[in-house]
Amino acid sequence: MGMIMEIMRHPDELYPLMKLILSAKLVEMKTPVWLSQPHWAFCYATLRKVSRSFALVIQQLPSDLRDVVCLYYLVLRALDTVEDDTCLDTEIRVPILRKFYCHFYDPEWHFSCGTMAFKVLMDQFHHVSTAFLELGKNYQEVIKDITKRMGEGMAKFLCKEVETIEDYNEYCHYAAGLCGLGLSKLFYASGREDLAPESLSISMGLFLQKISIIRDYLEDINEVPKCRMFWPRQIWSKYANKLEEFKYEENSVKAVQCLNEMVTDALLHAEDCLIYMSNVRDPGLFRFCAIPQIINMGNLAMYYNNVEIFKGVVEMRRGLCAKIIDQTRTMADVYRSFFDFCCIMESKVDRDDPNASTTLKRLESISKTCINSGTLKQRSVIFTSHFFLEIYLSLSVYDSLSSTRKFYIFNHQPEFIIPFLITSFLIMLAIHLSTKIP
Repeated sequence: MGMIMEIMRHPDELYPLMKLILSAKLVEMKTPVWLSQPHWAFCYATLRKVSRSFALVIQQLPSDLRDVVCLYYLVLRALDTVEDDTCLDTEIRVPILRKFYCHFYDPEWHFSCGTMAFKVLMDQFHHVSTAFLELGKNYQEVIKDITKRMGEGMAKFLCKEVETIEDYNEYCHYAAGLCGLGLSKLFYASGREDLAPESLSISMGLFLQKISIIRDYLEDINEVPKCRMFWPRQIWSKYANKLEEFKYEENSVKAVQCLNEMVTDALLHAEDCLIYMSNVRDPGLFRFCAIPQIINMGNLAMYYNNVEIFKGVVEMRRGLCAKIIDQTRTMADVYRSFFDFCCIMESKVDRDDPNASTTLKRLESISKTCINSGTLKQRSVIFTSHFFLEIYLSLSVYDSLSSTRKFYIFNHQPEFIIPFLITSFLIMLAIHLSTKIP
């Protein structure tokens, strides 16, 4: 029912959503080579299970890089699974993390940890090792080096809490900054791109990682048998004695103020991301890089000043994600979306918030970069002013309307909308029977 209501409120998202569902189905069908090679069949099937969204985004890549990035992603997900399994003692996980890169050359190695699809990935890691050995030596060296450095960093922070902002940046560097650096090196090794500056590559990963850490507050704090805390004490201790206090309603004002400071910190990396993406030449690589950044900038706009973060996962709705995936083509699209999401955040700033002035300065700086690009008028259909109004209503206004007002909005759609929606929904339903929405 929730999906139907989303479609009825945003009928313009139905077409890209249907395309996304069909794309997911085509990805599953487009595997003749993989099926003839069990290790690659395992890799792509597992990729869809551990991240259906990434399995779609990876399709933007040129065919010669698709296998490489698929393998790279699975290796880092496996490493992350070891780090995340709090059921295992730290003494067990630390040596595994530090020597993880050594096991690529041992097709018999596996390590049981994690749950569900992640456990299958770890139990049958020999398929990943076999696939790794088929990659070119230049790709192998990049993956091995990044895995080694990430493993060392993760091991360090299993034995150390994130106390300062410097610690926070260092942890995010190991957890995702190095991932961004590795991708840039893989793009360079393919001959498709120049080697991007290291600082920009790292910022691409830091931006996404910090947004994920904000989003996962409740999941991490409720982790059993032991909670995980990645929000830096230097920030949260200004607002509470214990990080877990933010999940209680009586602390919501301080919780949101802390949240806003975390969002403001993440915004530091946005301009580096814009510079990085503006230098990507290959259209496929550009879309691969740009789509996650736009979606996460949108998520950041949702998180800002939003107490719901402390009650559960808050994410951009699927239809809007589908629209971004379908229609992101150029840097003009990226600048337009970043500019629009900055406008949304600016409209949500409470002038009494302790970090309001810093937040506004960072939003102004990002917006100025977008304006100075001279491309804001070169917008595709998705990035029109109507789209800006529509996402603002979606993120900030619609859910706060009274039921009477919602009824009025719904019943004052053009007359053709309802039959169109019914027909389209039946088509979607037929597709959905065999394909889950990512």
